[in-house]
Order: sequence, then structure tokens, then C-alpha cells
Amino acid sequence: MKLDGGETDPLPGEPTFSTRRSARLRQRAAWMYYVEEMTQGAIAEALGVGRVTVVRLLSQARALGEIRVSLRRDLAELSRLEIELQKSYGIAEAVVAPLSSPAADPRGAIGAALGQLISDRLRPGMKIGMGWGRTLFGSLGFLAERSIARLSVVSLAGGVTHVRQANPAEFAWQFARLFHADCYLIAAPAIVDSAATKRALIERCGLREVFDFAKSLDAVVVSVGPMTAQSTTNQYGFITSADQKALRAQGAVGDVLFRFFDAQGRLVDHPLNERAMSIPIETIARAPTRILAAGGLDKVEAMAGAFNLLRPTIVVTDEACAAALLGRRPPPRRSR
Repeated sequence: MKLDGGETDPLPGEPTFSTRRSARLRQRAAWMYYVEEMTQGAIAEALGVGRVTVVRLLSQARALGEIRVSLRRDLAELSRLEIELQKSYGIAEAVVAPLSSPAADPRGAIGAALGQLISDRLRPGMKIGMGWGRTLFGSLGFLAERSIARLSVVSLAGGVTHVRQANPAEFAWQFARLFHADCYLIAAPAIVDSAATKRALIERCGLREVFDFAKSLDAVVVSVGPMTAQSTTNQYGFITSADQKALRAQGAVGDVLFRFFDAQGRLVDHPLNERAMSIPIETIARAPTRILAAGGLDKVEAMAGAFNLLRPTIVVTDEACAAALLGRRPPPRRSR
């Protein structure tokens, strides 16, 4: 082996040039992301690779044990919050992510916890439905990329027609690419102009297959949006200020996949719920594993309603939101 930059044939058991180059690239990406706190887009530009490659490199670094995350706080408090959430809301499993400060954006912490959770639970032959949003999109960099035989991914909602820096509606297919899975998409806007248009798209434009396939899902992963100006629903222009005012008058506290519901988890009586191009809530609620990932103090009311709407089996949230949820009295569960 030469030390002057030239390459010779590797000795038996010695890494090849391409292997060593890949390792260096992976380690540089990890250093930039975790130490220098650069964005994935900035890392891609600095290394001269695509953003998807950066996501893959970071996932490989975690899978190979090159990245170790140590928590700087006592885990006992997080465990207490998790156990109390499970008892108070009838949840089989709660995952509470720590925050560096009460004012920190919780989406990164929740995304990291969600990525690890999903990576650990994927199995060959599994059918998993994916919602979308900025919280779920943030989990992509924390998934342990690998090939999983016969894995099927279903997008649970339509997409958007205009984006700025990142399209959170891409979550399902980017997730599927990381695991070499088949992906079923709802190739339509998230909200259409009428219930009649929705029916036509499903029945006459090839979307019936996706809606029928969703009835056999093993697991679903969704987030929740609040009725605030900062929600993804508002920032991407899905509803007008008049719609939001009318929804609030009907008691709406949030939405799951553009289906708006009240504090008791009941879908409100508003035309938007009939125009949403998303898998029906009844279908999602029948999936054996239902993962709800969301956080932030602005989502506390919406999450409490979503608990009753979906009865999630697993909840991933942040410690501030968990504490606030425990400060509320859970609404009475509806009989099904």
C-alpha cells in the first residue's frame, strides 16, 4: 500500500479504495451535520453530492456505530412522562424526546426518536401507511437505511403543487427509497375543489387501488396539525382564513391528513372533510399499529383530540408537550 496518494492492489482483507473513500465521505458528512450543525442541503453542496446521498451517509454512520448520542439529562424524568402518558391516555407505548431548552423546536428531537422507532420495527412483507408533514419529514435522516424484502409503503394523503425549500409530501416515497420498498402514492392535490371531483379521481383515475390497498395496512404513521397560523396546513395555503374561522366555529382543534376534528375526536361538519384526498380515518384507525408523532405546546389541544380520534398505539412527542398533555384531563373516550 502506498502513502503518496497512489493506489496499489489491496492486501487480503484490506479495504479497497472505493470503500475507504466512501468511509471518508460518510465521516465528513457526519462531522458537518452533528458537530458543525450544517444543514443537509449545505453538506450536499460542500461534498458535491445529492441531498438523498447525504441522508444515506448519515444513516450508514449511525448504523455502523460511528455516531453515538449521549443524553445530558436524567432519563428518569422522561421515563416518568412516558409511563404517565400511557396510563392517562390508554396508549400502549409512549416515546418522549428530550429538549435542550423549553423554547427549542421539538421537531428535530421527535424526528430522531421516530426514525429510530420505525427502523427497529420494520419487517419483511410489512405494509405501512405514511402521512406527511415537517415533523415526519425530519425523521428521514435518522432512519437506518437497508433493503427490506416485500416492504410496501402507502402515502395516506395527496400532495402539494407548490413548495419552497422542501416538500413534506415527499415523505412516503423518500422513505420507500431508503428501504428499497414499493410505494403507492395518491397522485392528486391534498384537497380538491369538491366531493364530486374526489369521487371521480378515486373511481376513474386509478386511485381506487391505493384506497383499497390501505385497508390491509399493518401500521400507519401520522402527525397532527393545530388550528394556528404556523401549521403546515396554513403555511402551504390549503385552507383560507374564512375556512379556518368556520372550522373553529364548528369546534375544530386540529387535523390529521386534512380531516378536521374537535376536542372529543369527532370530525367536524365542514365541506373540507369531504374534499380531502386522504385515506379515510376509519381505515387508519383499523390498522393494528397506529403511530402518532407530534409535539410542541401549540399542538397540545390538537393531540389530545387526535388521541380520541385515532386511539394511537404508539405516541412520539417531546417532553414539554408530554408534560402539558398530562396537565389536561383526558376527554371521555367515545364508544365505537
